[in-house]
Amino acid sequence: VQLQASGGGSVQAGDSLRLSCAASGRTFSTYHMAWFRQAPGKDREFVAAINQSGTGTRIPESVKGRTTISRGNAEKTVWLQMNSLKPEDTAVYYCAAGTSGLATAESFYTYWGQGTQVTVSS
Repeated sequence: VQLQASGGGSVQAGDSLRLSCAASGRTFSTYHMAWFRQAPGKDREFVAAINQSGTGTRIPESVKGRTTISRGNAEKTVWLQMNSLKPEDTAVYYCAAGTSGLATAESFYTYWGQGTQVTVSS
């Protein structure tokens, strides 16, 4: 499966963004999907994951309450909605596909998109 992330941009603190990850191929619905982010000089960080059917999600405490992950298997797309953005949310955001459940470690994901830059200014 090939993944294409989009929707990033430069926003002000407190704004919202909706990132999209479009997949190609016929097996999208068989993959768990996730979003990670990487800020300059930092390790890649888990942001959210969703299971194949979209009925289960996993979101870390660091972004819980202002982050939603969703998917449309007919559209072969996964979305990441982030509200009340903070400067510390500035990073390149990556979508990923895997088959090992709602894993938080990047090693469990096989396919990766190219990333989309999100910049939040105060």
